[in-house]
Parts: sequence; C-alpha cells; structure tokens
Amino acid sequence: MMSTPSEPRTLSEIGEFGLINRIASHLAMPPSVSVGPGDDAAVFLVNGSAVITVDLMIEGHDFRRDWSSPADVGHKAVASSVADIESMGATPTIMVIGLGAPASLEYVWVKEFMTGVREEADLAGVALVGGDLATAQQIAISVTVVGETAGRTPVLRSGARPGQVVAVRGRLGWASAGLAALARGFRSPRAAVDSQRAPKVPYGAGREAADAGASAMIDVSDGLLADLRHIADASGVGIDLEAARFQIAEPVAVVAAALHINPLSFVLTGGEDHAMAATFDPGRVPADWDVVGLVVEADAELGPLVLVDGHAWEGEQGWTHFR
Repeated sequence: MMSTPSEPRTLSEIGEFGLINRIASHLAMPPSVSVGPGDDAAVFLVNGSAVITVDLMIEGHDFRRDWSSPADVGHKAVASSVADIESMGATPTIMVIGLGAPASLEYVWVKEFMTGVREEADLAGVALVGGDLATAQQIAISVTVVGETAGRTPVLRSGARPGQVVAVRGRLGWASAGLAALARGFRSPRAAVDSQRAPKVPYGAGREAADAGASAMIDVSDGLLADLRHIADASGVGIDLEAARFQIAEPVAVVAAALHINPLSFVLTGGEDHAMAATFDPGRVPADWDVVGLVVEADAELGPLVLVDGHAWEGEQGWTHFR
C-alpha cells in the first residue's frame, strides 16, 4: 500500500482531527439520524425498542494484516457485529466504531479499511454515525451496532421448546476451513479463505425468521455446537442434530481432505461464518433455511446437551476466549 503524493503517509502526519474529517466527509446519514459525526454524540430515532451489541477485534487475534487486506478487516468488523442484531430478529440501523492504532500506521490502511466498512454497511443497511480514535500498540477495533425491533418481538435464546426443529441459514465451516488453510501457508481454496477474511452474513434472515415465528435464535460465531449449547442452556432443553442433513460445501471438503480432517468438524465446530441458527415449530421454517435437527427434552441427569445423531460430539465443541 502506498499513499499518493497528496495524502499524508501515516496517522501521526494527518493527526486525529484530520483523520476524523476525512472519514466523516464520505458518510451519508439516513433520515432517522438528526446529528451525526462532529458533535459529542449522535442523535437518532428508532422504530420500536432499541437493540444494541458490541464486538471487539484485535490485530493478531481476530485478523492478521499479512492475511487480510484493510478492506477485508473493515468488512469483517461490520459483519460480525451486525450479525448479533440479525440474530435478535431486529433491523440494524446505526453503528459507531472505535479504532486504536499505532501512530506509525499508514493512513492508506485506514482509508482502505473504511472502504470495507462502508461497503459492508451498505450491504447490511446500517449507517456509521460516529466513533472514537486512540493511539495503541496494535490495531484494535470496536464496533457498536444499534438496531430497532420495528414491531417485532426480539427473538431470544430462551424460547426453544421440545418438539420444535432446529434450522440454519448461511454458511457453516467455510471460515474455519479458510483459517486452517491460512495457518498452513495456503491461500486456497479461495472461497474458504475469503470467508475467513470477510464473512458472508445472510442479511435479512433474522427478520425473516422472526416473522415466521422463530422461538429462539443465535448468530453462529463460535461454532454451531457451542452456540446451540447457549440456546439449550437458556431454554432448558436438549438439541439433537442429524449429521446427514448437513451439506458439506466443496471448499470445506477440499481443505478437510488435504488436512485429513473430518469435514463435519468444520461445519459443527468452526466459527466466524455468522450463519443464523433458530428453532421453529414444524412446518413454520422459512424457505432457504435448512432443518438440521430437533429440540428434545433435557437429559434427566446431565441437563441441556447438544448431541449429534444421539451422541455427544467427541473433540472440540467450538471457540471460547481465554482458553
């Protein structure tokens, strides 16, 4: 990446307020926002109750600059946060971004990062209305997204009931297969690697599920087994997945074959695809959602469990921080 002669080279050269002015000059505000960037806080209207979430990305942990372009990082930062609003059945509306970065970071990196942010925000239907900047030893990105219920009842994790079905919408296993490829120095299959760099969130699927009567829903960020366990625990139920119902995408199968790994492990335990998983009454599952299991009674001795074909999945269940 190289700055043009008319652009500052590093953040220390452009300064905090110069960077803010350049970022803000490219932002358009929707009618619901009466005060955007440039004041102490943004002012906006919501339709119904407000729903809010925050997501943090740390360089070297959630992304690597030698693996991902600045635009990829921008796409991922927005997508991973908006997915949480989607999983509540809400409509994302506005977001604010906190960015910590070294003073020596090239200005063009931030410029391209913001290109990815704006492109993903357009896909998600969310407006950037402000944020904060700070000096840091490595890049740290915090994205806070606000959504609105718009007449819908928020879909929580606690509404699953025995006799319902479990369905998913979106990719599963692609991002984790891409991470496995990148970790071994590969840059292909391109579709899997790109999914790790910038996930493809099924925007609108959360509202679709809410309108169809979904009783519980979650964004698959840490792995399907781990995230469905959150629903099982919150609802006091068990979940039994049927392995044969999962379609193994070709990029996932290629990585699994190369690494001699069961491809189902990517699908069940891999995170960062930000698919939606929800529970429905039979016959109420929307089109384009795939039924993959059943909600059952919790085990009398062990309590809420997530099983695969009636048995506990051996090995990793998914991602947890600080482990």
